[in-house]
Amino acid sequence: MSCPDFLYFCPMHLKKIALLNFKNIPQEELVLCPGINCLVGDNGAGKTNVVDAVYYLSMCKSSLQMTDGQSIRHGADFFLVEGTYASDAGKRETIVCSFSRKGGKVLKRNGKEYERLSDHVGLIPAVIVSPADSALISDDADERRRYLNAFISQLDRAYLGSVMRYNAVLAERNRLLKTRPDETMLQIYDMQLCEHGKAIHARRQEFAERLTTAYSRILSGDREQVELHYKSELNDRPFEEILLDARQKDIVNEFTTAGIHRDDLVLKIGGYPLRKYGSQGQQKSFLIALKLAQYAVVAQAKGERPILLLDDLFDKLDAGRVEQLIRLVSDDTFGQILITDCNPTRLKRILDKAGGDYTLFSVAEGAVTQERNAAESSEKATENAAKDAAANAEKEQSLRPESTDEQP
Repeated sequence: MSCPDFLYFCPMHLKKIALLNFKNIPQEELVLCPGINCLVGDNGAGKTNVVDAVYYLSMCKSSLQMTDGQSIRHGADFFLVEGTYASDAGKRETIVCSFSRKGGKVLKRNGKEYERLSDHVGLIPAVIVSPADSALISDDADERRRYLNAFISQLDRAYLGSVMRYNAVLAERNRLLKTRPDETMLQIYDMQLCEHGKAIHARRQEFAERLTTAYSRILSGDREQVELHYKSELNDRPFEEILLDARQKDIVNEFTTAGIHRDDLVLKIGGYPLRKYGSQGQQKSFLIALKLAQYAVVAQAKGERPILLLDDLFDKLDAGRVEQLIRLVSDDTFGQILITDCNPTRLKRILDKAGGDYTLFSVAEGAVTQERNAAESSEKATENAAKDAAANAEKEQSLRPESTDEQP
């Protein structure tokens, strides 16, 4: 893998995050550094929950396939996540996301409530790499479309609006098909589907191409030939023609059988489906490269580095590839990073070997304890460098010949 190349300006980083009744975490507050932040602990301790809370603040929802209600701690009636962000230019943002069983979800920016949650998406970009990404390969096309939607929505608010309106019209059209289809109403729904569908298709096609370009750069040194292709009926024919040809089939099946809601992102290795012919290690490497390509595209489009969330990185990935990835993301090209792992010794060894600063938290049964902060590690590195310099000077002095006062 090679490092993505892009420009950034005044990146935002998460200075502090507070959690209340979020999943298995009763109440915690973490102070994060602008660089690498590590969360270590046993499986089920709550590491992923902290990472998911950060994702919530960017995307207004969980990175996992779960409802807001499922994110409330057992026995509680609500959860609240608050993030304080800062940029190199001195800009400050406070984002609060809360959900209660009675009042629903509320999102506030600097104390002001959003009228629409979609208005927030893209303000603080984030990219996550997690074991759940395997669904992009193993599951059906729905999962890959969801990925494309989340990816593009951070960069194009109009796109997210088009997706929401398309889905609303699609639901109405399907309800009509289940009752007594009216030709006039079908034509109206078809016009609306075409309007929003064409906009969605154009943006998906554009960003799939940008993703492919960035992906190819990242995997330029790899031997495996991996392909990324955006598959859509609209690639070959106008949407109006597609819907008209499928009309009778839709009436018989009582749902809309054609459209951009059937698009897919085709993943291949050596010309064959990655799902069938790629090893677990190859699939994991592919997914990480895909997410780093997404990171590069988002950074380039937004002019700032997204927050990178690396959850359970060692899952199905050998130590050599992990070390390579850690060295890659430790580069100045990347901004703030959160990494989780169940083996603190392993992670610290890899990070120390890679060099650079990091903050370390241990997580146990929903409780978070800071074990090391970046300032301390920086001071320790400086202290070690001073000791090494002193030792080298002492060694050099001992090798010099003793001076005498005798004249020749």
